[in-house]
Amino acid sequence: MSFSFLQDQFDNLEKHTQWGIEFVEKYAKFVKERSEIETNYAKQIRNLSKKYQPKKNSREEEESKYSFCRAFLTTLNELNDYAGQHEVIAENLTSQIIVELSRYLQELKTERKSHFHDGRKAQQYIESSWKQMESCKRKFERDCKEAERAQQYFEKMDADINVTKADVEKARQQAQMRHQMASDSKNDYSSYLQKFNQEQNEHYYTIIPNIFQKLQDMEEKRIERIGVCMKTFADVDRQVLPIVGKCLDGMTTAAESIEPKTDSKQVVESYKSGFEPPGDVEFEDYGQAMKRTASETSLSNSRESKEKPAGKSKGKLWPFIKNKNKLSLKLGSGPEDFSHLPPEQRRKKLQGKIDELNKDIQKEMDQRDALTKMKDVYIKNPQMGDPASVDPRLTEIGQNIEKLRFEVQKFEGWLAEVEERMPSKSDTHRRSGLYETQNNTTVSNSCAQDRESPDGSYTEEQNSETQVKANTDPNLTSSTPEFDDEFDDEETLPTIGTCKALYPFEGHNEGTISVAEGELLYVIEDDKGDGWTRVRRNEDEEGYVPTSYIEVFLETNAKGAMTYI
Repeated sequence: MSFSFLQDQFDNLEKHTQWGIEFVEKYAKFVKERSEIETNYAKQIRNLSKKYQPKKNSREEEESKYSFCRAFLTTLNELNDYAGQHEVIAENLTSQIIVELSRYLQELKTERKSHFHDGRKAQQYIESSWKQMESCKRKFERDCKEAERAQQYFEKMDADINVTKADVEKARQQAQMRHQMASDSKNDYSSYLQKFNQEQNEHYYTIIPNIFQKLQDMEEKRIERIGVCMKTFADVDRQVLPIVGKCLDGMTTAAESIEPKTDSKQVVESYKSGFEPPGDVEFEDYGQAMKRTASETSLSNSRESKEKPAGKSKGKLWPFIKNKNKLSLKLGSGPEDFSHLPPEQRRKKLQGKIDELNKDIQKEMDQRDALTKMKDVYIKNPQMGDPASVDPRLTEIGQNIEKLRFEVQKFEGWLAEVEERMPSKSDTHRRSGLYETQNNTTVSNSCAQDRESPDGSYTEEQNSETQVKANTDPNLTSSTPEFDDEFDDEETLPTIGTCKALYPFEGHNEGTISVAEGELLYVIEDDKGDGWTRVRRNEDEEGYVPTSYIEVFLETNAKGAMTYI
């Protein structure tokens, strides 16, 4: 009898179950790689969102005014939340599938090993029982043959008359003994055969089927577990879909909240300068030049006729012309009173500074109130603390409040000055109404005045035919030097008046000029509402000084001559 067919079945089952375990390991590896992809994707999305977040600077506050910037910021925040959901997917895949499969694989390997161990043990036992039964069978066969030979020998001895009676008796006893041994071997063989048949029946109908059934149950559980994991794999994604949908809805809502008209109004509001539009350019009647009298001629006529030919003037209007060499009045932080800005922008900056100072004052006052209450508690309950320990801080806070209030008063003064200077919308011709001509002499003027560009830079413009009355101050002499490359035009500007420095001014910024207290200078460009007046000291020195630092004396018949002080 052969048991090789049974061994073959065990080998086949062993190979199949081993392949099943390897499949579970492969699926676990697949889920692990998917989890890593989700983690890396979430990390990249978070980095992308962080990369495009507004930087912590002054530009951030400006950008927050526009709806499209706010919408983009909302999109970045929603994208960050979206990345978080991919992190949730990775975490759930790890906890619900990878960890569970790792634990299940250990259990599966242990169970499989146990079942095949039982099968091999049962196989070895039945084979051992078979061998023992075969041994009993062969012994019985040998004993029967020996008994038959002993019987034949006895019969031969008994028939031989030459053999002694003693030899015959010995042969008879030997035959009887052999027959007894054969009988005992027969009984043993019969007993072992019966036992083997029972064990074989139990082996093939009970033990092995049970082992195979356990292996089958194990395999079904493995397949079922794989199915559950695959369902979980899909459910993990499905669970985050509602939140992902909310993130996408948030992006859509942000996009729909963009208001182009409101944003464009913000741009207008941000860059509104507060300057009046330029007046009409007057007609220059060159045909009347010969009829002018000496009294109608400016002291600068002789210089202008020598230094530049007539008709070479450059009429520029600031909204349309860019300066090649802008004055660097906006370098660094600028003046404390924001006088380098156009009137409207300066007003906004001053108002913002006042609001900021008021907030600081309120914070200091809140701290003072809190410390005062603490001091009262210490006075009532000395064991809680020394009331005198609070006094230095209260004194410091009081000093801070006084400083801040002084700053507020200073900025409020500048704000009142700006609001007083700003032109009225209902009176667009306020400038021309402020001045009257002192005689009936007709003065030709191209009205080519200096304008300030919307970006805060200055454009130097003049007309070669502009004529003003000479100032009779003996301390001043008129001169017209050529400008260096800090100014846009190489032509000199005529003087339109004089000024006296009330305070010393250092003039560190490019385009400015330093003055000493009491110094007399020529005015070649009046204040356009930006807080700066252009003056000239001599042929080589000219630049801008703060209007509030000087007292200006303008010629009343100079076109556009005006001051804000």
